[in-house]
Amino acid sequence: MRSDPRFSALSPSIWARPVLGVCVALACASMATAQAQPGADQPGATPSLGEVEVRQLRDEGDYATRDVLPLSHDVIDTDAKGGEQGRTLGEALQDLPNVSVRDAPARLAVGAASSSFARDGNTGINIRGLGGNRVLMTVDGVRLPRSYVSRSAIFDREYLSLEQFKRIEVIRGPASALYGSDGMAGVVNFVTYDPLDFLLDESGKPTKTVGGRLATGWSEDDNGYSLAGTVAGRASDSVQWLLSANRRTSHAMQTMGRNDEPNANRTTANPQHDGDTAVLGKLVVQPSRLQRHVLTLERTERNSTVDLLSSRAPRPSKPGDVLNEDSRYEGTRERLSWDARYELGTAWADQLRTVVGVQHTDSRRVGTSDLFSGTHRVRDNFYGERAWQVGARAEKLLRHGDWTHRLTYGADYVRSNIRNLYDGLAPLPPEQFPFKRFPDTRETATALYLQDESVIGDWTLTPGLRLDHFAVDVTSQAGYFPPSKVPGKSLSGSAASPKLGVLYRATPAWSVYGQYAAGFRPPEAGQLNDQFEYLAPPNTRVIIQPNPDLKPEKSRGFEVGVRGRLENLSLDVAAFTNRYSNLIVDAEFVREVGNERQFQAVNIPRARIHGFEVKGRYDWGRVAGGRLVNTFAFGMARGTNSDSGKPINSIDPALLMVGLRYDTAQWGFSADVRHHAAKKAKDIDSEAIMAARAGTQFATPAATTLDVGLQWRPRKDVRLNVGVRNLTDRKYWLWPSVYGVAGNSPIRDAYTQAGRSAYVSLVMDF
Repeated sequence: MRSDPRFSALSPSIWARPVLGVCVALACASMATAQAQPGADQPGATPSLGEVEVRQLRDEGDYATRDVLPLSHDVIDTDAKGGEQGRTLGEALQDLPNVSVRDAPARLAVGAASSSFARDGNTGINIRGLGGNRVLMTVDGVRLPRSYVSRSAIFDREYLSLEQFKRIEVIRGPASALYGSDGMAGVVNFVTYDPLDFLLDESGKPTKTVGGRLATGWSEDDNGYSLAGTVAGRASDSVQWLLSANRRTSHAMQTMGRNDEPNANRTTANPQHDGDTAVLGKLVVQPSRLQRHVLTLERTERNSTVDLLSSRAPRPSKPGDVLNEDSRYEGTRERLSWDARYELGTAWADQLRTVVGVQHTDSRRVGTSDLFSGTHRVRDNFYGERAWQVGARAEKLLRHGDWTHRLTYGADYVRSNIRNLYDGLAPLPPEQFPFKRFPDTRETATALYLQDESVIGDWTLTPGLRLDHFAVDVTSQAGYFPPSKVPGKSLSGSAASPKLGVLYRATPAWSVYGQYAAGFRPPEAGQLNDQFEYLAPPNTRVIIQPNPDLKPEKSRGFEVGVRGRLENLSLDVAAFTNRYSNLIVDAEFVREVGNERQFQAVNIPRARIHGFEVKGRYDWGRVAGGRLVNTFAFGMARGTNSDSGKPINSIDPALLMVGLRYDTAQWGFSADVRHHAAKKAKDIDSEAIMAARAGTQFATPAATTLDVGLQWRPRKDVRLNVGVRNLTDRKYWLWPSVYGVAGNSPIRDAYTQAGRSAYVSLVMDF
């Protein structure tokens, strides 16, 4: 098996380990000199943390938690859950209306086509009917890498370890002006812990010198074990540091299937072993009350090994029948960022925030097959990104009579070098290894933006404008042309994305709002130039063609909503309609000529998605010595290809969630009921998913599940969580996980969710 030495030469571990060493050395040196710092009453003394009040710029988190802006948002506070946060992104977001995460079992054969999994961006997070790279995902404001699908090699975007995050912020719908026009479906920002999160005493003052957390857990449904530890310290009045590490090992998520045969009839999970490791280091320097600097190093590693018993032929007899098959995956993401905030108090800005980040991501998936013919087949897929990001954002507060204006303006620059390599043994004609699905590409995006939050009386107006320029530049044709019949094409362009929001506070408790926001997303390298050709049994030539004429996607989103903030009730109701032009669909079947089946990324000229959401919380007050709280959420959406009149398949069925929480000083109880509506046949365009000869797409039936949990707090700093998921042992499917499964498939049970399973976790603060 061959490999490209250029990839190993750029391994992020070369620079990551020295930087981590620098962080640790600086923290230790600061601790050693802490005693030598001048006292607060001495000349040259730096004010203590308790006295310093640096007004931080409002960033994604600040906006997402404020009710005065006309947008739909959610904030998942992992600390508020007391260590119960989900192990996976899907669990963390499962109670948000019109939000889902695809998490299909590992059953694809090594040589299988995966075009159905790529369509509609149907990997990763889905918000209001659109997912994949149309959802802008960031960690501390630094963009996460894209998802990419190359036949059976699916590289998702979950280079994440949830134990590192204190909250997850979700904004639904286009949020173009401040966040990025390419977040057409929404924005998800993950916020990592800060040293001060572990240095506060019971009164909320940062008096601790050292603090931290230890956590461990086990889950039955994937036989997973986790261990996490965080330690933070105050080296001096102006320096804090944090080191955090966690490790989780698990096996395949169990299904409700009962067929355990070691072949294609199997409906139980394939033997699988997963490992996830994450390290986070932070150094916070606050030289004065007017500025704060945060240096962050983050590294995540994911690996998985699967014995693909489900790929084996039940009775091998033909040359192409599989005798044994396995798949191995390795993925790493490393981020180094510098986040600086300044109090300026000048005529042009009150505050300024700058973010500089470099991020290296590598993903590799290797599959091996032993065939009845005696052939040993290897498929080695690599995808990597090297990204730089620079951003500056300023704020200025202005007052004119009864008007108050908060101007936010800035600039963003992102550059990504993207590479892929397809290698292996025993290629299918006319394949010749190694080759590239698309050429080496440099993608750059530059943006200028301005938003004005104007308040007069009970009205808030938020006009905004973002100007984007993008370039998708082919940097090398080596390994791509040839074998591609045509060289890779470059593309560039510009767009203006306006937004306008209006909010009216009808009473102190009730407000109504409306928002219009535009979105804009250029084609990706893997969409513009993707090419592939192979001969499938018995004699069908499958061709994936580049599309140099692919156009950028555009959206126009409208939303109206009502908010209620009463003494016991918090209520949010929103209705939305989003119209899209040139929506990109990956690997669409375009024509069949003789024995050739041709696929291509294409634009849907017009599409529309509309729906509504209701969510809230009701506090019943004190009941039998404890506090009783209800939470609830309901969301549904519909989508239509306006040209063909057919439904858009990436829309999830409606979800209703009702939760109950009861807490006393020492213990708490929770129960969550979720009703997943059926996916109706009229809401599925089977022709766009399944080849005509493969039948009709499976439509998931309705299902209701119940999760219960118990938390015991023997001390304020110790929390023991135990619980049972799917208490009624309900057999059910989720729509994102069965995309591409035929309605008459005898192995539908292989895609069911886990049955009744227990979990336990222990969290201790110090």
